[in-house]
Amino acid sequence: MRILIDNFTKTFGTTTVIRDMTLDIESGEMLALLGPSGCGKSTTLFAVCGIHRMNGGRLLFGDRDVTTVSSQDRNVGVVFQNYALYPHMNVFENISFPLKIRKESKADIDAKVREMAKLVHIEDLMERKPAQLSGGQQQRVALARALIRKPDVLLLDEPLANLDAKLRLEMRSEIRRIQQETGITAILVTHDQVEAMSMCDRIAIMNKGQIVQLSSPSEMYNEPASAFVAGFMGNPPISFLDGTVEGSSLRLDQSSIVLPLPESSRPASPASRVKLGVRPEYFQPENPDKVEGKISFIEIQGRETLYDVTLENGAVLRSIQSSGPLHKLGDTVRWGVDHSRVLAFDESGARL
Repeated sequence: MRILIDNFTKTFGTTTVIRDMTLDIESGEMLALLGPSGCGKSTTLFAVCGIHRMNGGRLLFGDRDVTTVSSQDRNVGVVFQNYALYPHMNVFENISFPLKIRKESKADIDAKVREMAKLVHIEDLMERKPAQLSGGQQQRVALARALIRKPDVLLLDEPLANLDAKLRLEMRSEIRRIQQETGITAILVTHDQVEAMSMCDRIAIMNKGQIVQLSSPSEMYNEPASAFVAGFMGNPPISFLDGTVEGSSLRLDQSSIVLPLPESSRPASPASRVKLGVRPEYFQPENPDKVEGKISFIEIQGRETLYDVTLENGAVLRSIQSSGPLHKLGDTVRWGVDHSRVLAFDESGARL
């Protein structure tokens, strides 16, 4: 089911949270609404499911205009952050509840619940109450309950926020598997860029009620439209260096360090102010454009080690390396930047 949010505006009192936003979600696609708290992503999700009324624009499910249709008549499945399971009902009763509301036959309900429980791998939990389930099991029950009604669209509002790290990893792959097996159109709201990148076909990154970039995870990571997007995508995060253009290079502020600009990102005017973005994988000992600094932080991450290197002007570059910790705090190192992979931004933060 294709979803079109067309010129969507939402106000709360005198405050406009979203103004004239348009988003086209393809049938069978899983799309992430990603951004910081307060950017409007949950507001958008609640407008799609009908919890919030749109103050402007329209909402289409396929060719059907559902802008003024009540939430219960939109055929939308929603999984909330807190799962919202009925504590007095067992797993079977929780999953079957939407079908009982529809007054489907007992035989049909039983068959559909068993089928859905098998899909989400909870066949042996049918008699348990929510309090007897782990967080991951509750998440699967909530997902089954949302899907059993065969919704046109599945909405996921921070569905992994309450899980521990191991369960979060497991449920990321499980939700994606289920979405692909069912072929349902899905919208995921998250502030976690790892979730968005690993689970979704495309990401719409939002800031202050606007979509600032819409693209595939790999394109958004490698070709961010702005410093905001570059800073939001990537873990460990990108490092930024401010400076002034000198010919085809950039002299860093309050520093003798000069770095070449990528050929595709050189501003026309000399003495321009530019911000360079250097991702940790592109600041490595073997790279040619050397920068000297002192190691100010070390984090051992098992197979990899993260270093923070503080430069002479106080700026920090990060380096993620696959070998073990070969250096210690306070060591002076001279590592190189791969200038062909450096990202350049103008004073406003727009990509050069």
